[in-house]
Amino acid sequence: MKIISPEEVHAALSYPALVDTLQDAFSKEFTMPPRKVFMLDEKDDNTNAFALLPSWNDSIIGVKAFTYFPDNQGPEYKSLYSKILLFDRAHGEPIALVDGTSVTFWRTAAISGLASRLLSREDSESLLVLGTGNLSTFIIRAQASVRPLKRVMVWGRTPANAQKVVDQMSAELGDIEFTVVDNIEAACGQADIIVSATASHEPLVMGDWVKPGTHTDFIGNHHATKRECDTALVVKSKVYADSYDNCFKEAGEVLVPISEGVMTKDDVVGQLTEMCAGSVPLRESDTEITLFKSIGMALCDLVGAGLAYEQVSKG
Repeated sequence: MKIISPEEVHAALSYPALVDTLQDAFSKEFTMPPRKVFMLDEKDDNTNAFALLPSWNDSIIGVKAFTYFPDNQGPEYKSLYSKILLFDRAHGEPIALVDGTSVTFWRTAAISGLASRLLSREDSESLLVLGTGNLSTFIIRAQASVRPLKRVMVWGRTPANAQKVVDQMSAELGDIEFTVVDNIEAACGQADIIVSATASHEPLVMGDWVKPGTHTDFIGNHHATKRECDTALVVKSKVYADSYDNCFKEAGEVLVPISEGVMTKDDVVGQLTEMCAGSVPLRESDTEITLFKSIGMALCDLVGAGLAYEQVSKG
């Protein structure tokens, strides 16, 4: 059984190859039981958790396990540890233990790229990224692999962190103009694609700011009562989700407007399986605003880890 490190994952994965592999996987049969999150004790102030995310398809079986200890202090411990265990589908033999944290960065951004491939205008040239965490650079790479980007704007609560992202990506993708922005409203009006991956519990993107033809993608929020955009944007958009189950449990971007009575579950046009299979309408004009809500799916971990294993095995 191979042990695949974060460094090996980063060397093995690339865009748009991972986007392509995910699109193919979502268009085929797979099984993905509900994820299980266990709180590690019953004290009111407990925040420590352990989670299991299983999935399988016709070639591979996998389970991601992670621990979340947000109160860990000091440099010797992280708040999150994640591993993905892979088994051969034909015989059930364990084949790899893959670093889960690095795969999560790659696959989360790849789903953003896949949604953009399916929903954004093919001539989209400008991208606005909200958030400067570890995921931000992966988002830019994934988006640039599926659309002919000429300009990328980066916003963060700490401008110095946004500048670090701009400096890093300018060196890496020299054909694209990178800028730090401090006015989200103005930047939204200039963007063909908007991706928000923040920890904000209050809307950052307002419907009145987004121009016709824009594709928007919201990644950061996993709370049923919180959201990264306002109701006005949702109402004026064609709305899609990575999965209905995720969306109707954890996506405040959709659940809050439903609670307000301005939309219903039926107003979510499709989920990734339907989008990749071509069984729901996608973008139908250059003036539509599309909105994709991503929570995260175990199949994405399976595909990302499986592709890393495949590439590492080739040597």
